Amino acid sequence: VQLQASGGGLVQAGGSLRLSCADSRRTSSNNGVGWFRQAPGKEREFVAAISWNGGSNSYSDSVKGRFIISRDRAANTVYLQMNSLKPEDTGVYYCAVSRSSLAATTRSLYNYWGQGTQVTVSS
Repeated sequence: VQLQASGGGLVQAGGSLRLSCADSRRTSSNNGVGWFRQAPGKEREFVAAISWNGGSNSYSDSVKGRFIISRDRAANTVYLQMNSLKPEDTGVYYCAVSRSSLAATTRSLYNYWGQGTQVTVSS
């Protein structure tokens, strides 16, 4: 699995960004995929996840109602649409492939990680 995360940038509070996670080796089609983020000085935390077929998803309480995770299985890409962004959403966002086919929320279930993309939300 080789994951490439992109789409980060600098945005004002209230704005939107869409992150993409492309699996260039096309080996995650039967696995759940998740997004995590890490702010400076903090641990990496779960943000959102989607099951292998896109039929179910999970969100952290802090992003529920603002972020939407989706996947295009034909393109082997998972997206994270981030709306109503807040300064506390700032961090490096990582996508990862889970050992499970489900929308797992536990970091230890993820064994392949992308390189991360920086998201900065200004107030």
